[in-house]
Amino acid sequence: MNVRRTMKAHRAMTAVAITTGLVLVVVGCGGGGDDDEPKSGKDKSSSSAAATEGEQGESAAPEDDQALAEAKGDGVTLVVNSAVRDGGGFVTVSGTVTNTSSDLWTGGDWRGEEQELRKNGGSIAGANLLDGKGKKRYLVLRDTSGRCLCTKFAGGVDAGSTVDWFAQFPAPPEGVTKVSFQVGSMPPAPIEISEGE
Repeated sequence: MNVRRTMKAHRAMTAVAITTGLVLVVVGCGGGGDDDEPKSGKDKSSSSAAATEGEQGESAAPEDDQALAEAKGDGVTLVVNSAVRDGGGFVTVSGTVTNTSSDLWTGGDWRGEEQELRKNGGSIAGANLLDGKGKKRYLVLRDTSGRCLCTKFAGGVDAGSTVDWFAQFPAPPEGVTKVSFQVGSMPPAPIEISEGE
């Protein structure tokens, strides 16, 4: 008789556990209608914003793709897309370089004159920012091994190809926003530093 009662109690507990588990699954998966509406509302507004941008075509695109500066020489076209001051006390300058020559371009002339920078190979290590007003030049930052905090053009850039590049510099004083970016024998390119987020 004790075995029979134990079996009944065990079955009842199992049924309760299964029922509780199913209720939790239904509640967890069901989600409230309220949570779904804002998401779909956001999706709708995002979709309409994307459609508006698509309809406007080029009017929205130039803001994102507008270059700060462009310089030509050395068989390449250098474009500076951004110069952002970060909270850590440095400025990150970035853009693209396009090989306009018919040969492989290695960036060897851009690695800088300093002996320490020669270890970087073809790179943008020789770049600098010039604060004309404060009469100060800022060189590319490097680590303790002498490696620049910049792009290295490993293997070079094929004719007609475009690659992204970046270089980090010590940040000029807070009030300084207009500087010139210069590398190799490229002409100086005036750029404006923006504040990071």
